[in-house]
Amino acid sequence: MTTALICHPEFLGHIPPPGHPERVARYDAVLGALHDMDLLQVRAPLAAEEDILRVHPRSYVDDLKRFAPEGGWRAIDSDTYLSAGSLAAAWRAVGAATRGVDMVLAGEAANAFALTRPPGHHAEAETAMGFCLFGTVAAAAKYALEHHGLERVAILDFDVHHGNGTQALVEDDPRILFCSSHEWPLWPGTGAATDTGPHGTVVNMTLPTGTDGAGLIAAWERDAFPRIAAHKPQLILVSAGFDAHRDDPLAGLRLETEDFATLTGRICDLADHLCSGRVVSALEGGYDLDALAAGAAAHVRTLEERGR
Repeated sequence: MTTALICHPEFLGHIPPPGHPERVARYDAVLGALHDMDLLQVRAPLAAEEDILRVHPRSYVDDLKRFAPEGGWRAIDSDTYLSAGSLAAAWRAVGAATRGVDMVLAGEAANAFALTRPPGHHAEAETAMGFCLFGTVAAAAKYALEHHGLERVAILDFDVHHGNGTQALVEDDPRILFCSSHEWPLWPGTGAATDTGPHGTVVNMTLPTGTDGAGLIAAWERDAFPRIAAHKPQLILVSAGFDAHRDDPLAGLRLETEDFATLTGRICDLADHLCSGRVVSALEGGYDLDALAAGAAAHVRTLEERGR
């Protein structure tokens, strides 16, 4: 089998103001870095509304529709914006992740990477924040459980910022194990190591500024991988942020490009053992274009090599 690359030109239609870190060029940088890989490229569909409503109330979705501008952009908060094409992009981001779930569970692909914008792991049930509008990976997890009838899934988030939105959207569901490694202290200020969720299905790994790849991977080996093995997920979902790279301007971890390949390989090891290699990954952060492109390429190349 092969690795599915799920993307769509409408991801270019989410256009924040000039100078915003989550810029359109991020999509092109990653797509260009993947062009020479043997991937099954698939156009991301629009998500079904019910897939979004599993994690967001209709009132929130309706509010975003009313607030969306016909041109230019509108600020939801100090760093989260809606442009005319933002909702279509966010809708397709959820569609890309759920399409990845469909393909991997049906055996159409060994694993999948959803090249999406805007990111999703900061969006809470009724709050857009941190560049995020919809909880993309949380929605995919609920879709795997409710639409496909899985009993257990795991979400692994290695973005440099805590996935506060994802945790908020899934922590009440004991079928979902959520593991996040993140710089501490750092915005959004959530994700303390003592926060394990109401069912003990949350693993937060706090990393001091300056932590390198070896330190991050050691935290996953010590704190997360045994919990994932015990949870026995039938599918592993990944929030793949590349802003833990040493060159990223928004944070202070010190990962090198090869560290993303190493961590991805260990995730694939677990997936091979637990769930027939089933991994669906979606892009989150990463704001230095070169570091983002290199990190995403290392991640996807590892998925591709392991999915053969």
